[in-house]
Amino acid sequence: MRIAILEDEPDQAALLKSCIAAAGHDCHVFAAGGALIKAVGRESFDLFVLDWQVPDLSGEEVLRWLRKHVPTSVPVMFVTNRDSEQDIVAALEQGADEYMKKPVGQSELLARVQALLRRAYPRQLAETLDVDAVHFDLKTKGITVSGQSIELTQKEFDLALFLFQNLGRLLSRGHIQEAVWGSTVEIPSRTMDTHVSRIRTKLNLRPEFGFKLTPIYNYGYRLEHLAPGGSA
Repeated sequence: MRIAILEDEPDQAALLKSCIAAAGHDCHVFAAGGALIKAVGRESFDLFVLDWQVPDLSGEEVLRWLRKHVPTSVPVMFVTNRDSEQDIVAALEQGADEYMKKPVGQSELLARVQALLRRAYPRQLAETLDVDAVHFDLKTKGITVSGQSIELTQKEFDLALFLFQNLGRLLSRGHIQEAVWGSTVEIPSRTMDTHVSRIRTKLNLRPEFGFKLTPIYNYGYRLEHLAPGGSA
């Protein structure tokens, strides 16, 4: 999963990042609220971890912005020194999903992060995934469409699965790259576009077959599941 951390204290930021990354997540740390908001304009994330007192914009202001501009299904948790009942209630009422007081135990932090991700993205944990006639078997890395086996390379399978696990979500190129190719690999833009084109063809991801795979200029891709008649 791709996680954004808003924390301006270097040691605390390093602690949060190392703890969460140890579970296999890709962490992106921001020291100021404005920097995080700017990044959200060009990148997508699966979870936001916010401190309250940070430079320029407070965590509370960032939360309000996120709830206006990011789908509410994307969870937000606070990890902060602010622990008054008034602060906690204010954060929860404005859309926070979890609230932890510093200092946090690493085991508890990771458990709460994992619980939020499980609730928000149940498709990611299933051993199989079925959407209409498309069937994924995550154990065998196989895929069938209307019962017919489809030959995909490993990266094509990973990309197709990631898109179907996130139906309807606008996914940035950086998010897709990290999920499919890893955070340490740089790939040419055309590589991703080529893989998307192959998946569209092999799986018939077109409106007449119930799906719409759309490139979003200067951002990424979105796979939509259409209702009968070809509408989203």
